[in-house]
Amino acid sequence: MEFSLAQVAAILQGKVEGDENQTVSRLDKIQEGKPGGISFLANEKYTSFIYDTEATAVIVSEDFIPVKPLKTSIIRVKDPYNGFALLLEAYSTLMKSGIEGVEEPSYMDASSSAGTQIYRGAFSYIGKNCEIGNNVKIHPHAFIGDRVNLGDNTIIHPGAKICADSILGKNCEIHPGAVIGSDGFGFAPQSDGTYKSIPQIGNVILEDNVSVGSNTTIDCATMGSTIIRKGVKIDNQVQIAHNVIIGENTVIASQTGISGSTEIGKNCVIAGKAGIVGHIKIADHTTIGANTGVSKSITKPNQKLFGYIGFDLNNFLKSYSIFKNLEGLEKRLKELEKKQ
Repeated sequence: MEFSLAQVAAILQGKVEGDENQTVSRLDKIQEGKPGGISFLANEKYTSFIYDTEATAVIVSEDFIPVKPLKTSIIRVKDPYNGFALLLEAYSTLMKSGIEGVEEPSYMDASSSAGTQIYRGAFSYIGKNCEIGNNVKIHPHAFIGDRVNLGDNTIIHPGAKICADSILGKNCEIHPGAVIGSDGFGFAPQSDGTYKSIPQIGNVILEDNVSVGSNTTIDCATMGSTIIRKGVKIDNQVQIAHNVIIGENTVIASQTGISGSTEIGKNCVIAGKAGIVGHIKIADHTTIGANTGVSKSITKPNQKLFGYIGFDLNNFLKSYSIFKNLEGLEKRLKELEKKQ
């Protein structure tokens, strides 16, 4: 897919210096730029590369002043880093949305309906009574269970599984291997030491603009819904249990585990390998650091939580009671030292 420099400049609200009719079809690093590619210069330590790059064009800041002749055209913008990010986004959107049609073999039950500009990849499966919106892309080997709703412009990548009764909003993206709506972890202990499975009859709701990473699992609710609010971004290999609610625009990094019926506020940041127990609430704008364990509700917003260590429970409880009072103990110790 080719674009003229004039078209690129229009997207970025920039100005071309050079031949605006030249075309580019690829995004390159400035040090690896080749004809037909476009690069950017945002860090001054890479400035030397602009004089030797073979890229057709380079995005630079408005105040960039070359000290030697350039072999490449330039596009001046206010912020070259953000400008290139915008170009990446536009390029990615075009690449993802440009495909449509039905590849064979694929299956969609006759009771299901689909909008316009649909793509159904080979070996994809769509069950009964599904509603598929416009411009939805379902890639090869993806599974869509019965009674699933997919909103407009949603992308289901290869091998992703959307289980029965799940509802996905507009502009969602489910990456390869993710599972939406699998059974929650519900087992009742019996008197003989065994466990009896508790049927999980709820569903999962993803609101608009949610991204779910590869091999992430979001369990369906025991009853009601597991809900991921709009704008949430979830990394790869995250586990979200039944009846969890994630607030708007929260981001969750890889290998985090969130136990059942916990509610996460909006605009939270949860770093990798965090562990959160069930049936608690996390306030808005909370930051949870990597490997942090959260065992009780966080009621005040804008808190930052870090640290986790596991050892014998009784010793931990004794140590924690002391740790909570360290500030007071330090003051008392200093007072005693002054008296000596």
